[in-house]
Amino acid sequence: MSPSRIIEVSAWVAGAMLLAIYVGVRTWSAQASDAGVNALRKARAQQVLLAQTPQTTPNSLAAAKPDTSLWDAKRRAQYRQALATPAMPEAVLRIPRLALEVPVYEGTSDSTLNRGAGRIAGTAAADSVTGNIGIAAHRDGFFRPLKDIEIGDTLSIETLTDEREYRVTRLDIVDPDDTSVLRPTNGSTVTLVTCYPFYYVGAAPKRYIVTASLSSVAPGPDVAQQLQRDAHPPKNAVLRSSGE
Repeated sequence: MSPSRIIEVSAWVAGAMLLAIYVGVRTWSAQASDAGVNALRKARAQQVLLAQTPQTTPNSLAAAKPDTSLWDAKRRAQYRQALATPAMPEAVLRIPRLALEVPVYEGTSDSTLNRGAGRIAGTAAADSVTGNIGIAAHRDGFFRPLKDIEIGDTLSIETLTDEREYRVTRLDIVDPDDTSVLRPTNGSTVTLVTCYPFYYVGAAPKRYIVTASLSSVAPGPDVAQQLQRDAHPPKNAVLRSSGE
């Protein structure tokens, strides 16, 4: 074979090899791209599925979206604004007959009462198995349904450790500075506080008090520790205004 023919054949072989390499690279690149896109699509699908699936982990508490149809317009606006900042509640309060379900947070600051109910400072912790748990909320918001509560109604307090059921034993109307209703108790008690009258225009002059006593409990594993902790009841409870 002449030298020129050898060069020509060599050129064709090299070209064929380069073409094969190019096709192989393009095929691999396309497969890698498809794999990446599919992986992204799968990850996004999983995120959508998680967002659509209610999370029921033992470290979370959730309350249903409230019925705000009877709320004051200003209270509805403040509630929507408060939801912009996520917060973990101590407990969830439920009164089935009144269709009331509200998260309970620590303290009774304005921001707290705009998003739910607040545990009054100085009262028993929400997961205490003894003592008086004081809970306040706005009369023109979450606690509006209390206008229809009756003695004998049941309510429950759900925490991360257990869920307890209470039965309403007393209904009282007191002055704002009457904190006797929040005194520590030997048994397990829940005291709900809101302003009164419910439809009063301006700063309400009285406080509406609902007292409930424990009727049943499904205790968690740390109840013994709670009983020891609760042997020294909290002091200095403050009966804070919970409505305008």
